[in-house]
Amino acid sequence: MTTMLPHPVLQALVGDEEVGAFFSNEAELSAMLRVEAALAEAEETVGLIDGEAARRIAETCRSFQADWEKLAEGLTRDGVIVPEFVKQLRAAVGEPHAKSVHFGATSQDVIDTALVLRLKAVIEILGHRLDALVDALKGLKDRDGSVRLMAHTRMQQALPFTAADKIGTWVQPLERHRAALEALAPRLLVVQLGGPVGTRGELKGQGDAVADAMSERLGLGVAPSWHSQRDRIGEFGSFLSLLTGTLGKIGQDIALMAQNEVGEVKLATGGGSSAMPHKSNPVPAEVLVTLARFNAGLLGTLHQALVHENERSGAAWTLEWMVLPQMVVSSAASLGKAQALAASLNFTR
Repeated sequence: MTTMLPHPVLQALVGDEEVGAFFSNEAELSAMLRVEAALAEAEETVGLIDGEAARRIAETCRSFQADWEKLAEGLTRDGVIVPEFVKQLRAAVGEPHAKSVHFGATSQDVIDTALVLRLKAVIEILGHRLDALVDALKGLKDRDGSVRLMAHTRMQQALPFTAADKIGTWVQPLERHRAALEALAPRLLVVQLGGPVGTRGELKGQGDAVADAMSERLGLGVAPSWHSQRDRIGEFGSFLSLLTGTLGKIGQDIALMAQNEVGEVKLATGGGSSAMPHKSNPVPAEVLVTLARFNAGLLGTLHQALVHENERSGAAWTLEWMVLPQMVVSSAASLGKAQALAASLNFTR
């Protein structure tokens, strides 16, 4: 599990092991090796490197063991892990094929494509969780929808309505988010291949063909180089913030409805107090609010990383690395908490 918080024990409250694992060192290295193998195989198909070299590189990628200490040193020195990674991979491939490793590519091609490979799996998980949450809420609506509630506007009693009306305000945006995720995925899940300055110039006129062949091998879409065009990442961040914002609104509603003096819902389990044993705190609902506010704050920081100077920015890129994984993990955690909350919720008559 990756821990991106100053106090790793907090992962039990606001983290997500399944999705967090995609941002571990090992997961990133595995994805980078897949990219290098696909690059070599793609270049062999268009005649940029010979078949023996491509086979040797692919075989080495399957068995490669990194020197993690040197990778960390290289990251500190170079600001990106790929130069040291490629150095180690070339040494493992050995002569006469070492020169064919990473041919015509740049660090950003490997890092970005490796990220997209992992985001592909993450998006599948988020989609499944969204579907499960919508189904759970619709089941709750079928069971408890006729329960009479008091609507509130501006925190004041307004007019009577039903639990079905309330749940409808939760489900509708979630269904829109599901559709938005389906529409976003093809734009986000694309190969990055541009070479040193994004022109594919070092690939001897075969850059587009190499990118096409890579995408086929990796199960990703095709796009021109997008080194300094980070709108894909920014759009995904916006989606994550909107999703957790909707889940936070659900959590806020439930926390208010669960107040003793309101008593419109009951939770199967609640959090205890060290000083007041009679209390049953709506912890999962509160966490949804927390994660919504956390992601909303991070979104502004992620959008700062849209500002690349010229053809590549080390500062903006590093900022993106720091922020995006936290937003993804927070979103996954929020969906998990929301599913558990829906399963434990009862509207009271």
